[in-house]
Formats: sequence, C-alpha cells, structure tokens
Amino acid sequence: MNTQRTTQAVISGGLLQMFGLGVLIIGDSGVGKSESALELIARGHRFVSDDVVHVWKTAGGRIIGKAPKLSRFFMEIRGLGIINIKEIFGPRSICSQAPIDLVIRLKKWHRKQEYDRLGLRFPEDFTVLGERIPQLNIPVAPGRNIATLIEVACKVHILKKRGYQASLEIVKKLERALSSGKGAEA
Repeated sequence: MNTQRTTQAVISGGLLQMFGLGVLIIGDSGVGKSESALELIARGHRFVSDDVVHVWKTAGGRIIGKAPKLSRFFMEIRGLGIINIKEIFGPRSICSQAPIDLVIRLKKWHRKQEYDRLGLRFPEDFTVLGERIPQLNIPVAPGRNIATLIEVACKVHILKKRGYQASLEIVKKLERALSSGKGAEA
C-alpha cells in the first residue's frame, strides 16, 4: 500500500480498526465517543486515536489516520481521566494507523426529530481532503448500547459493499407478497 502523504488535515474524533475497517467516530462533545470506543477496545477491536486524528491522503486517494505523537496510546475518559490503552489492554489492542473506510456520527437523540427506521435513506458521505467516505448516523439516548450499534453498523457497511441491503430485501418481499395478493401474511 502506497502511504506517501500528499495532503493532510486534523479531525476531531476517534479512530478504531474494526472487522478490517478503519472506523472514524465523530460527534458533538460529550456524546459518548470515547466511552463507546473504550467498550469496543474491550471487545477486541484495535485503538488508533482518541479525540484528535491526524489524516492524510495518499497518492492513490485513500484517507489514512493516526494519532498525533503526543497523544498516541492515550484516551481521555470523563471521571477516569487520561488512560493508556496499550498499558491497560496490551500491545495487540493498538494499531499505529488505519485507512478510514467508514464514518460513524454519534448524534444526541431528539424526541421531535424524525429518524430513518428502515435504512432506505443514507446520510451524506463525510468529505475529507476532497474524498468522500460513507457515513452512518447513530442517535444516542439513554439505554442504547452504542458500542453494539457501531459494531452492527460496520457489518451493515461490509454487507452493503458486497451488494446486500436488508431494507431492499424486505421491500422486494413486500412487493412480491402484495402483487401475489397474499399480503404480508405470506
């Protein structure tokens, strides 16, 4: 892989390596990005950076991210302070850099806001250094397991890249059922 740096930027967020994907977690301050990342690391995913991600675009157009040298291996958790991921979880829990394949935007849940419940609409891609990266939005509310939702979002993204979308499958099934006259009971 050619990682020659051609263009650079800094993004506020955290970067993990999950299921072979580089996953950038972004969102408003205090929404739970670091806590969700910590849970994902405890589940065996690999930590790249917390809070600040240094990114660059390769000559081939890939966006790669890593931690700034000063904060490499460190994460800030409200109530615990600064923790060292490498010391707590061991050297296998970290990754020095990762291409950014998916952006997860954590958004505070608002009761009056309408959310896509079927997965038929996709939010706009995240654009960095002129490159578009697929983005999924996850509303954050008490009682929601954000780490699990991020893991499932990664698997949904992988399936989508392979050409499978559950929302389209159910629409096709409904159309077949309705056209056969059997309705949804079929």
